[in-house]
Amino acid sequence: MGTETASFKWEGKKVAQVNGVTAEKVWSVFSDFCNVQEWFPAVDTCYRVQGTDGEPGLIRYCATTKTKEEESRWAKERLVKMDPIGRCLSYEILENNVGFRSYVATVEVMTVDGDDQVSRIEWSFVADPVDGWKKEDLESYVDFCLQHMAKKMELNL
Repeated sequence: MGTETASFKWEGKKVAQVNGVTAEKVWSVFSDFCNVQEWFPAVDTCYRVQGTDGEPGLIRYCATTKTKEEESRWAKERLVKMDPIGRCLSYEILENNVGFRSYVATVEVMTVDGDDQVSRIEWSFVADPVDGWKKEDLESYVDFCLQHMAKKMELNL
């Protein structure tokens, strides 16, 4: 039974629509891997640690320093795959103080029904269970962040 628990993974996918913005413009946000603090809620610091922008192996450091009651939350994340033609990227968390042992996310941006002014973002993840969280907590957090980013893109792109 212990082996089954150890290999159990949380998997999920959330989707957001971005109205009035081309898939290329939406993709430009995600492809700028070390600029997440401009779009992602609660992240106010992000910078390149090592590697080449846009290339697999690039490592970024992201942190939330605006929290009042708790310590700053941070993560080092590595770009695993970048496909500008397919508008898709994958990254993994290497180190963090949030509780992730393993987390890999894939983000894909596409046009909706051939309308170049409506974009769709699909954010999927595979993660080891996080102590103190439920899978629904992670899904809710990913959805909240994705919806926040989509609305911000509608207003600013």
